[in-house]
Amino acid sequence: QVQLVESGGGSVQPGGSLRLSCAASARTFSNYAIAWFRQGPGKEREFVVGINWSGASTYYADSVKGRFTISRDNAKNTVYLQMNSLKPEDTAVYYCAASGLIGDYVLTYQSGYGFWGQGTQVIVSS
Repeated sequence: QVQLVESGGGSVQPGGSLRLSCAASARTFSNYAIAWFRQGPGKEREFVVGINWSGASTYYADSVKGRFTISRDNAKNTVYLQMNSLKPEDTAVYYCAASGLIGDYVLTYQSGYGFWGQGTQVIVSS
């Protein structure tokens, strides 16, 4: 079992930055791939970025490529999402999710992740 807690959300102006954190309870955190999904107002939940168990592989949605950076610190059981150059369309609830899949690739679909956090709100507005 893995419990995930997101933090770091808030309100920011367009062009600003935020760093989200996803803290996990699992003793074997390094065995889990982690992804961030988001759900904007009136939209379906979508994949944003993922990182494999070792941190060697990452995959970004085209909409955030070059602006967002995912990283993980397995010693701290935490995954980070650095979000720069934020746009109003980035407004959403951001969820982190964990998958027990061990490999050099990242799953981009929700059903691949068995554990989810409660989400943290990000609002980008002037």
